[in-house]
Amino acid sequence: MSCLVSTDFQQQLRGAGLRVTRPRLAVLDAVRDHPHADTDTILGAVRRHLPDVSAQAVYDSLNVLTTSRLVRRIKPNGSVARYETRTGDNHHHVVCRSCGVIADVDCAVGEAPCLTASDDHGFVIDEAEVIYWGRCAACAVAPAV
Repeated sequence: MSCLVSTDFQQQLRGAGLRVTRPRLAVLDAVRDHPHADTDTILGAVRRHLPDVSAQAVYDSLNVLTTSRLVRRIKPNGSVARYETRTGDNHHHVVCRSCGVIADVDCAVGEAPCLTASDDHGFVIDEAEVIYWGRCAACAVAPAV
């Protein structure tokens, strides 16, 4: 983890009113380096920097970072939770039905929340989540199994 990245993450944590801890910094670094990774992948990446970190410390960090909106949790249907550090811009995702790869898709149209609900039921909507499904380029050319 570079000093500059660590300083940026420290500022983000403090700005969110959170204590700066080594596990939180390592989790932020791992999520940034592995966008759309699942918890096990993040745990493995964190343990490369902090070998003695407990799984619970990583789970707790992910929970706190998600609650404070420093990390975004996405859970496409049929998939485990995935995490990313790209937050606050209301982007969407495209998911491959074959291999499960996930990619970012910028806002569908215009400004957040990108879409207008046909009936907001009195809610003040500030975010819309869209998941596009299909087959990635590699899977689209591969023979069907």
